[in-house]
Amino acid sequence: MTDVHPREILIASIARLLDGVRHVAVGASSPIPAAGAMLLRALKKHAGAPPVRISILGSVEHNFFTNGSAELFDCAGQGRIDAFFLGGGQIDGQANINLVGIGDYPATAPRWPGSFGSAYLYFVVPRVILFREEHSPRVFVEKVDFISAPGTSEAGVHRTGGPVALLTGKALFSFDKSRSGFTLESLHPGHDLNEVKQATSFAFRHAERPGQTELPDPATLALLRGQVMDELAETYPEFANQMRQEVCA
Repeated sequence: MTDVHPREILIASIARLLDGVRHVAVGASSPIPAAGAMLLRALKKHAGAPPVRISILGSVEHNFFTNGSAELFDCAGQGRIDAFFLGGGQIDGQANINLVGIGDYPATAPRWPGSFGSAYLYFVVPRVILFREEHSPRVFVEKVDFISAPGTSEAGVHRTGGPVALLTGKALFSFDKSRSGFTLESLHPGHDLNEVKQATSFAFRHAERPGQTELPDPATLALLRGQVMDELAETYPEFANQMRQEVCA
């Protein structure tokens, strides 16, 4: 089989995590989640399955919103978005995310973009996938310095949404809301359990010998490198060009 680029493994993993959704929304500056959503849509179309709607903020071709995030929030609140992606400067073992900064608020340095919309979407979108390509102790901390959006809520709090998975450049985790913790599902090729433990400051459950993340088959890979990269180039031309160059190198 042709060598698979590490980011192609992430894109294919996202497509599998999204299987079964009707409408997935992707925030700005998120080329890998966007590619994963596009791959799922292409796979469903080729299989003759019901179509998948994709809304990518910042895209002209792949976005039916005309008023940006305001319409996204309305749509999510009405229960018409099935999946969304969130990341953070810090993420802890309870799936709390920090998008504000490091240190005691408000004297946080560095300062990150902020929490606009994240807490709201975390509460109303039923399938939130946490995504962060960098997997290091500075990102995956024991406890975030500031909770921009909580991973779980106390009993009695009305909440229809929340995290279902965490995907990083090293591994794939599932999230169990009943115990507020992560379980390692698989390791990406080239990474091992000890490495992931060293790179993660919070504890997580895992099998004695975790399996390897599933690789895309040749047909999926061809679709990803062809149609999906062509579509992605409309919104993320630099990313698409870089992927083409690295895959062909």
